[in-house]
Amino acid sequence: MGLFSTKSPPLIGVDISSTAVKLLQLTQAGGRYRVEHYAVEPLPPNAVVEKNIVEVEAVGEAVKRALARSGAKTRFAAAAVAGSAVITKVIPMLADLSEEDLESQIESEASQYIPYPLDEVSLDFEVLGPVKDNPEMMNVLLAASRTENVDVRVAALDIGGLAARVVDVEAFAMENAFRLLADQLSVARDATVAVVDIGATMTTLIVLKNQRTIYTREQVFGGKQLTDEVMRRYGLSYEEAGLAKRQGGLPESYELEVLEPFKEAMVQQISRLLQFFFAGSEYSKVDQVVLAGGCASIAGIAEMVEEQLGMPAVVANPLAGMALSNRVQGQTLQQDAPALMIACGLAMRSFD
Repeated sequence: MGLFSTKSPPLIGVDISSTAVKLLQLTQAGGRYRVEHYAVEPLPPNAVVEKNIVEVEAVGEAVKRALARSGAKTRFAAAAVAGSAVITKVIPMLADLSEEDLESQIESEASQYIPYPLDEVSLDFEVLGPVKDNPEMMNVLLAASRTENVDVRVAALDIGGLAARVVDVEAFAMENAFRLLADQLSVARDATVAVVDIGATMTTLIVLKNQRTIYTREQVFGGKQLTDEVMRRYGLSYEEAGLAKRQGGLPESYELEVLEPFKEAMVQQISRLLQFFFAGSEYSKVDQVVLAGGCASIAGIAEMVEEQLGMPAVVANPLAGMALSNRVQGQTLQQDAPALMIACGLAMRSFD
């Protein structure tokens, strides 16, 4: 390493969800993180549908607005593709392969697992460590996605004034951010923890053991169903309904007739996702449930999960304990924190 080698430039984590662009930049000093810049910018309806970018221009313009609002000066970003758009496979390989040999071996192996021509695919790999009981072999994680899924995110960032340095997978970004949550939990570090991210239209489950992902699943369900019911019942526009959900001002009947049934539906969805995990694995329980995503901010949802599923549940705050720059409003950040798991995990790529 040269005397004057420069550090890699800081990255802004950009989470493009179905209803908003969430942007977060962190710095690190003395082992402690600090939130330097952050913004959440709403997207026009149907610009992103079930994690697929439909209107690149509209998403790019939202990124541009978020960047301007955040005041961030760096122009490098990390974004992520949805887990449903990625094929992952753990492949055992010889442990003594050089980087070059490993790369060419991975490419030849990849064609067995990927149902598309390799020239239409973006792929990457990570060495996970030795195979259990066989030190001559190592496990390598292969991740591949159709190049168009990557290109559309790169294009949206470009329109917004950012250059993509990293394109990650949402579940891996959540795993990255989970390291920040681990100290807040009441379970041991080697526990089995289910993180359920309930966004506007999609719910993602990742199950971690020893802080590594062992299972992921997505299903269509989210806060948009609550917004649609508020619109229908009270004759509001999409924007008005979203605002009323967050800021209040709805009739007294809202809590009992609209919000409670939605919370019940959320608990059912979480239960269903966990049943899929139990049915397809050796596990029959998890030690803790962590609720993330915009819907995790609904008052009383963690208590309802605990009561109905019999598992301890907490609401995620990956930014708890972080210092804040004077540009960041602490109260607003606190409200948005459960929805910033992916953006946080992406922003942490600055320190890899």
